[in-house]
Amino acid sequence: MILVFLANGFEEIEALTPVDCLRRCELDVKTVGIDNRVVTGSHGIKIVADLDDLEVVMNDSVEMIILPGGMPGTLNLEKSETVQAALDYCAENNVPIAAICAAPSILGHKGLLKGRKATCFTGFEDQLIGAEVITDRPCVSDGNIITACGMGNALDFSCEIIKKLISPERAEKLLQALNKK
Repeated sequence: MILVFLANGFEEIEALTPVDCLRRCELDVKTVGIDNRVVTGSHGIKIVADLDDLEVVMNDSVEMIILPGGMPGTLNLEKSETVQAALDYCAENNVPIAAICAAPSILGHKGLLKGRKATCFTGFEDQLIGAEVITDRPCVSDGNIITACGMGNALDFSCEIIKKLISPERAEKLLQALNKK
């Protein structure tokens, strides 16, 4: 199962594009509302999450967690004990983590980017503590961490996740189905 954490103020495209793409690839994706199952995006769009944060159980059924950016969504994710516990679990158990836009800053603050390559939304580079910041690529994958620049790269981010969880061929097939290639 892949968990996509949503906190009030999340960037809708960064959250829902991966959910849509991963479900098109028949992966088990659950959205998780922080503090409530009804979560409001940064542009006022309300989403009813599959789970609330009190229902999250981190165990070996979790294949990946995804953190969308947006403001104040990123700050609200970082304040969440559930998100912090999920990040700890992933780091301790070698479970992949994907973060886009401002959300890679959460990984930087936790020390999860030390010695890794990463990217983020312009202006958050100094928050990627310990990372080699890459600014000329929309997505960066290093080990079990995938980072991306922002909403304009949500499809690239989704494909990078699919490459990691399934295969590059499956990501290419998705792009063809979306008439992207």
